[in-house]
Amino acid sequence: MEVSTFEHHLDSGWTVDDFPALDSENTLVLVFGSREYLDDPAPFESLRKAYPNSHLIGCSSSGEIHDTRVSDGTLSVAVTRFDGGRIQSATVELDELDASYEAGRELAQKFEDQQITNFFVLSNGTNVNGTKLVEGINSVLDESAVVTGGLAGDGDRFEKTWVLDGSSPESNLVSGVAFYGDNFCISHGSQGGWDRFGPQRRVTRSEGSVLYELDGKPALELYKRYLGDQADGLPATGLLFPLELHADGDERLVRTILAVDEDDQSMTFAGDIPEGSKAQLMKANFNRLVEGASKAAKTCADMHEHKGEQALAIGISCVGRRLILKQRTEDELEAVAETLPEGSKMVGFYSYGELSPYVAGSDCALHNQTMTLTVISEK
Repeated sequence: MEVSTFEHHLDSGWTVDDFPALDSENTLVLVFGSREYLDDPAPFESLRKAYPNSHLIGCSSSGEIHDTRVSDGTLSVAVTRFDGGRIQSATVELDELDASYEAGRELAQKFEDQQITNFFVLSNGTNVNGTKLVEGINSVLDESAVVTGGLAGDGDRFEKTWVLDGSSPESNLVSGVAFYGDNFCISHGSQGGWDRFGPQRRVTRSEGSVLYELDGKPALELYKRYLGDQADGLPATGLLFPLELHADGDERLVRTILAVDEDDQSMTFAGDIPEGSKAQLMKANFNRLVEGASKAAKTCADMHEHKGEQALAIGISCVGRRLILKQRTEDELEAVAETLPEGSKMVGFYSYGELSPYVAGSDCALHNQTMTLTVISEK
């Protein structure tokens, strides 16, 4: 396999004079960029012209990852031509939040499920229930297929996101690419690094991804009490204090706020909030966030059987982490780069949700506030 990475800047154009000559039916072109490209599709058209036979997928971000740098107003591009195996891509519409499960099923049904090694998914970030989307995908694919991916971002605005449909950025889409055959070596890791605080409460009323009550009290009222003066900036300031859910078993998932409703004092999250689960607020610790990113990379490195060759590393980190880390954001990217398998070239984005198995061998689930990595190479 051969991997080449480069960028496009809104103010100065492409960082390469000529696109790498890697077009083929087995080439993946990944593109992550700012929301502004929704109104300026010319760079995507240039990529499609250069790679007419390749699989072009991508989405908007809350910060573009390119190696150990994070940028705004750019496109971060990775072009990877695989020597063996086979890849296939497809896109479906997702127009309504309640249709997330059906969209996941429809997308997965577009692929042959025999010998799928990895299924990588990108979804719009503001009109989706990530939990239901993943459940729909899992209901179709064989359990041996490793599902990873993320929800598109829009900075801290939560207004518009895009996903590529061919060379066109569209608002209400979900796309996926499947990797077939045992020629691929896939590893993944997902870690947080947040600290719990405050009392543990019971979810006493919820519906899907909408949380109405904690311990029988209005959820938004309680949440605002903890945010204090920062409550005026909701939903964006809610990224600073995610909610950890603890249901049956040892699995703990973190949820991020997408919207609030003052009338019924509810909060809408990126994924399901099951009634009866225990919930606890979380806050940031700079060093632990960076350590969490490093642990995610170590999980990939330990899992990755094929070392010493080129590898495509896709980093998807939550926008909440970037808002907390601020000028130290690149610390987590440097920690990841130091630990990834040798020969890895990394691109990615800051997201509204991360998709990954909780641990190796488990089903894919929606995560928030994590650094999630997918590393792909060939044997």
